Amino acid sequence: MNATVNRQILLVEKPTGKLGPEHFKMSEGTVPEPKDGEVLVRARYISLDAANRAWMHGATYRAAVEANTVMAGGGIAEVVSSKAPGLSPGDIVFGDTGWQDYAAVPAKHLTKMPRMEPMTHLLSIYGIAGLTAYFGLLHVGKPKEGETVVVSAAAGSVGSIVGQIAKIKGCHVVGIAGGKDKCNWLTSELGFDAAVDYKDGATYKALRAAAPKGIDVYFDNVGGDILEACIALMNNRGRISCCGAISQYDGVPSATGPRGVPGLIVVKRLIMQGFIVMDYMNERDQALKDLQSWVASGKLKVQEDVINGLENTPQALIGLLAGENRGKRMVKV
Repeated sequence: MNATVNRQILLVEKPTGKLGPEHFKMSEGTVPEPKDGEVLVRARYISLDAANRAWMHGATYRAAVEANTVMAGGGIAEVVSSKAPGLSPGDIVFGDTGWQDYAAVPAKHLTKMPRMEPMTHLLSIYGIAGLTAYFGLLHVGKPKEGETVVVSAAAGSVGSIVGQIAKIKGCHVVGIAGGKDKCNWLTSELGFDAAVDYKDGATYKALRAAAPKGIDVYFDNVGGDILEACIALMNNRGRISCCGAISQYDGVPSATGPRGVPGLIVVKRLIMQGFIVMDYMNERDQALKDLQSWVASGKLKVQEDVINGLENTPQALIGLLAGENRGKRMVKV
């Protein structure tokens, strides 16, 4: 790769409706020089997440992405040169490098990662996706053996891991996904007990059949009408782990659902809790140990969706928001 040119993908304007290719453009900048305390990194894999779309709306747990700037995004990168102690050329790091070949990033904003093959696992099962699934289910949802766990966006990067961990913990697991193919994949490949296709329309009815004993833990990735349907089926003292609201991110957020929630939360004594994976990083070592042992024993299958080429990043995100992916979607730069 020519180390004098830095290809960058800019967000040229913030979408008011659905995200489209016209909201991005590719440009060429110069490779930045790291200042004291910074390192120059070269992106290897860029993580694609529904959160990328949420950042365009305004500040979340990070600053909003402004128009005509490099699109923000986390990824796995290799250190090219370092002006900070603790990181040297060749080291592999995770951080917000943005959608570009090279970035100069303060060392304190980077996490040094172990070298492993395939490197993609650092973004999926041993990265934010795996850790989000682990902490959101086990620390927030707190499932017990024999309970019923329902997860939405179940074929996605986080949901596909949540369901498998719930199975490992001895739960009855129901996944909600879009399309028959995805639903079949959840039950035949990943070991879910049942899968509900929300594109069929009769979500509540199908859920009631798939979870005859009611729902004890609901891991919510979508919000909206699906959250409303699940709350209606929650058992007393059920737990809802709120990870995301992908149904509300792209296009115009729906004005419906969930309705009638406050009353049901009171009557059923439900706990509904949002979380950010960063809250649990002091317990990351134990989580990684568990995840590695489950992968090694074959109890946890890793599904990745790798797209080649920085230039394909916008289309890859648009496709992710439309539900094209199975498992963790990322771009190989």
